[in-house]
Amino acid sequence: MAAEQQLSIYKAARCIKRSENSLYNALRSIYEDSTFVSEIAALWPDLPLLANLRCGLWYSPRFDSTCYFKSTDGHNNNWSFSTSRLNLHVAQLAGQRGGCMIVDSTRKGKRFPDSMSKTIPIWACVLNRAIKKHLQMMAGYVESDDGLSSTSSNERMEMRPIPVYWDSSLHLPLWVLDTEKAAIERHLDEWTEQFEMCGADIASLASNVKKPLRPLWISQKSLIWINDVPDSDSWDFTPIILLSSSAPVGIAKQRTSSEFSWHYIPGAGDDEESWARGLSPKLFWKHAFDIIDAGPDLCKHRVAEIVEKERVYRAQRGEYSPQVTVKPSRILVNNEMNEPYVNGESTISCQFRDSDLSTNFMSVQSSNDKQSIFWLASTNLAVASTLHVTDVLADVDCVLNCDSNSNLFPVPPADSYLHLPILNSKVDRFSLFRNLPSAIDFAKLNLPKGKKLLVCCHDGEDISVCVCLAILTFLFDVKGSFDSGKSFMHDNITKWEMRKRLVFICKFAINARPSRGNLKQVFGFLSREKEHLVSAANIDHDS
Repeated sequence: MAAEQQLSIYKAARCIKRSENSLYNALRSIYEDSTFVSEIAALWPDLPLLANLRCGLWYSPRFDSTCYFKSTDGHNNNWSFSTSRLNLHVAQLAGQRGGCMIVDSTRKGKRFPDSMSKTIPIWACVLNRAIKKHLQMMAGYVESDDGLSSTSSNERMEMRPIPVYWDSSLHLPLWVLDTEKAAIERHLDEWTEQFEMCGADIASLASNVKKPLRPLWISQKSLIWINDVPDSDSWDFTPIILLSSSAPVGIAKQRTSSEFSWHYIPGAGDDEESWARGLSPKLFWKHAFDIIDAGPDLCKHRVAEIVEKERVYRAQRGEYSPQVTVKPSRILVNNEMNEPYVNGESTISCQFRDSDLSTNFMSVQSSNDKQSIFWLASTNLAVASTLHVTDVLADVDCVLNCDSNSNLFPVPPADSYLHLPILNSKVDRFSLFRNLPSAIDFAKLNLPKGKKLLVCCHDGEDISVCVCLAILTFLFDVKGSFDSGKSFMHDNITKWEMRKRLVFICKFAINARPSRGNLKQVFGFLSREKEHLVSAANIDHDS
C-alpha cells in the first residue's frame, strides 16, 4: 500500500510539472523576459544585439546577428576553446561598432549560463592574446625566451603600433572561484597557439578590434543607474555585454495578470523541440500579441492555427513544409478504479486536461530564420538552407540537396541537380560517410566547368557545411583554388588540416554549426580515400 501511495505521489508530481511547463507558460515567460532585454538594449542603442543560439533567439523580435557559444565549453574541468566555433564575426562586429550585446538564458537556477560565465570570457581572452602578439610582431617586438626581439623597419611601417596597454588577461565574473580561474589560465597559452595555427585571419581581426575585448555581465538582478549609463566609447576596452534574460532564483514563479494566472519558467526558450510545437521565434514574434492574449486554455489551438497557416503558405510557394506531427497524451479511464490513465499509467484523479500535458513534435523550421545563402569566397561553392533555395536558384547553376526530407524539383538540365538524403549523425552514424563519394563526383562534374554549386540541407548549418568541407579538402588546394584533387593526392590530411579548412568555411558561413559526429565522418571518408589513392599509386609504381 505504501509503495502504491509513493508511486501515485511521484506521478502526481510529474503531472503538476507537466502543467507548469505548458506551452503558454513557456511563451508568456519568454514574452516577459523580452521586456528586460529590450530595456537593456535601449541603454546602448548603437551596440548590435546578438542571440546566442538557439535559446537566445527567442528573447527579442529583432537581432542584428547570431552567435554560437556552447555552455559545455565552460563546464568545470571541461573548459575548452573551440576552433570549430570561432565566432570571429562577433569580434569583427564588436570592433566595428564599439561593442556588442549577446542574449542568452538558463533554466538551471543560475543567474548566467556557463556559456556566459566562462566560455565567452575564455574566447575573448584568447582572441586578445592573439591580437596582442600579432600587433607586437608587426610593430617590431616579438616575445621570445630571451625577451623582445626586433623585426624590420619596413614591417613596422605597415601596421599600426600596439596601444600602450593591451589587456590580455582573463576576466571572469566574481562568482567563479579563484582556483577554477587559475586552472583555466594554465590552458591559455595552449589555446592561443591552437587559435594562431588554425588558419584564422588574425591580421583582419587586429585591424578591426581597436581595443581589447572584455565581457560585462547584466541580469535581471543587476543594478543600473539609468541616468548615469556610461557611453560604450568611454571605456578603454571593447565591451561584450552578456545579457542573461532569465529571472533569478527567488523571483515569484506563480504570476497573475489582469486576465490570467500563469507559471514563470526561467530559460523557457531552451530545448524548443520539447515544447514549441512547430513554432519558431520569428513566427512567435509575428503573432506574439495574439498568442499571449489567447490565454492558457486557447494557446495551443492558436499556435496550431498559426503553424499550419505558415506551412500552407510555404507549400504554396513550392517550399518543403511537412505537417507538424504531435503525439497526443492518451488519457483512458479505468472504470473499476474510476481513475484516469495517462499513456496507460494511473495518475491522480484531477484537474489536468489532455491539452495541459507535454507533447512531442517534429519542428518544421530552423530556429534561425535569418539564414540565407553564403558564398565561400571565390570557390563557386555556396551553403544555404533548403527553406531558401527557391529564393536563390537564379544565382546558382547547380544544386546539391542534402536534406533527408526535401526533394526539390531538379534544375534543368538533369545533371545540375542531385538529391542525397543524408541523415543526422544521431540517427545514422554513417549516412554522411556513405553519400560523400556521390557528392564529390557531382562537384567534380560541375566545378571544372565554372558552374556555381549550391550545397543545401535543412538548416544550412551542419550537413551542408560538412559536405562543403569534404569538397574543399578533396578538390581544392590550401589556397582555395580548384585542382581536381591533385593537392589531396600529395598532402597529408590530418584533423588539424581539416580544421583549417573548416575555419575558412566559417569565415563566410557565419551560421555554420557542424556536429562532431558529422565531422568525424568527413575525416573518416577523407582518410579512406587517401589510403586508396596511395595504394593505387604504389601498385602503379611497382608495375
